[in-house]
Amino acid sequence: MKPLPSTPVEWLPALSSDTWFAQCPSDFQQALLSRAQLWSLDDGEALYQRGGRVSDLCCVTAGALRVGAWGEDGSASLLAYLEPYQWLGEISLLDERPRSHDVVADGPTTVLRVPEAALQAWLAEHPVHWRNLAQLACAKLRMVFMALEDIARLPLEQRLAKRLWLVAHGYGARSGPPRRLVRLPQEQLALMLGVSRQSASKALHALELQGWIRLRYGTIELLDLEALLRTSEGERGGAGPAGGLQP
Repeated sequence: MKPLPSTPVEWLPALSSDTWFAQCPSDFQQALLSRAQLWSLDDGEALYQRGGRVSDLCCVTAGALRVGAWGEDGSASLLAYLEPYQWLGEISLLDERPRSHDVVADGPTTVLRVPEAALQAWLAEHPVHWRNLAQLACAKLRMVFMALEDIARLPLEQRLAKRLWLVAHGYGARSGPPRRLVRLPQEQLALMLGVSRQSASKALHALELQGWIRLRYGTIELLDLEALLRTSEGERGGAGPAGGLQP
């Protein structure tokens, strides 16, 4: 990981496409950008590792980050796939505990990093803005609760449709148009859903047969976001009682 020459304040318009950042007061936005530095990561390079003590606040500006856990035996779990302009790192900043997961670059990636010490010092003088960081953490907590509920009650095809819809909308963080082309290989999508690659592939092909997505190498084109949402909610034309997609 290496720093890049940049003027972070120039990122303000792009960063404002993220719902959380756009809703933050302007003085907090300026505090983040005036202290931020742009860093680059190579494919597979870690932004931070599970158990690490660095608590910088970060935002993806190009490329993507995989959030999960990678074991020494090669086992892996993938919890989230972050793309521009999603923020991360607020939990360790809030509770001052080690990082709970590994975060690794998927392809060449650039990240804005707001150093922990500089941000902590500013927040000590402006404590009201801790609330803004708490709101970022709470939005993610709501997503976790929803994912746990989905595992308990939804068949795989519905969970997959919902996950694709959420990824297209940046898990609720994207204020602009949804992403229609998702750069998410099937094996990574399977890890996110906690199923085998074969099961994920079967479910993806079922959605493709409906004409709602188109599978490409390493990417998924989302053709009908409204149908994906209806299916994830179990409405007519979605998954039936046994989990099969209905015509």
